[in-house]
Amino acid sequence: MSEPKPSILIVEDDLDIADMLNAYFRVQEYNVMAVNWGEDGVRACLADTPDLVILDIRLPDIDGFEVARRLRSTRKTQDIPIIFLTERRERLDRLRGLELRAEDYITKPFDIQELRLKVRNALMRARRGNLTNPVTGLPEEALVDDRLRQCLKQNDWSILVISLVNLVNFREAYGFVASDDLLRAVAVMLQDALREQGDGDNFLGQLTGSDFIIVGKIGPSVNVLKERIQKRLEQSFDYFYRDQDRTTQAFKNQRLGLRIGELAGQKSKARELSQLKLEVEQLYRQGFH
Repeated sequence: MSEPKPSILIVEDDLDIADMLNAYFRVQEYNVMAVNWGEDGVRACLADTPDLVILDIRLPDIDGFEVARRLRSTRKTQDIPIIFLTERRERLDRLRGLELRAEDYITKPFDIQELRLKVRNALMRARRGNLTNPVTGLPEEALVDDRLRQCLKQNDWSILVISLVNLVNFREAYGFVASDDLLRAVAVMLQDALREQGDGDNFLGQLTGSDFIIVGKIGPSVNVLKERIQKRLEQSFDYFYRDQDRTTQAFKNQRLGLRIGELAGQKSKARELSQLKLEVEQLYRQGFH
């Protein structure tokens, strides 16, 4: 017996876009429902919870942010993956979407193939129970929490948070596929760096789309590991740009970069998981990237 088709709810007031997405995803073997008003979107989710929502922000009644807020505030709908699809490009709008735990934030005009891949990845993530990242394959969320809980039982550990800077700019310039290729390459390079470190007990996971975490008894060699990661990743970034962009100032001060934050067990004041996660979050919430 075949598995049921994943269901998608499209909340979009542009009838041409709504009809196009409806037809496209039906051909891709999804069950699709489309509504044009925010209130209708909330009601549809409560009546028959979809597997994923594609949500416009500018709607005739309540905006997409309010739709997302209502979905997140109700137990039945709080974990539905949401992909924002909007004309609004402002940084604050993107941040607001991420604060509502959106899977992604896509601006119009958009690449339909890119959207298809984002939908697929979001559904894969949901089916796996948020255990591994669909792009890099690295453990995330629940598995990261499990590893952090182990840290609370001892203090001879170190945490490194490796953050990719300006990944959003790179993605907007080169697209979703190139961004995914970059993330997969970074994951491999981090794995190689840990393998060369020689301690097989170190844990590598993914915190967000652009933030990675290493947990382990790294000890005095932590600076060696940090230098190895910094050098290897920064040297590789140029290879992901087009030839003409490497030799020009096309990206100026918005080129890919790296930031590494460190937390040592002896300096942590956390006694509960929520406190330790807050300390870790402070390592990568130092700037929007």
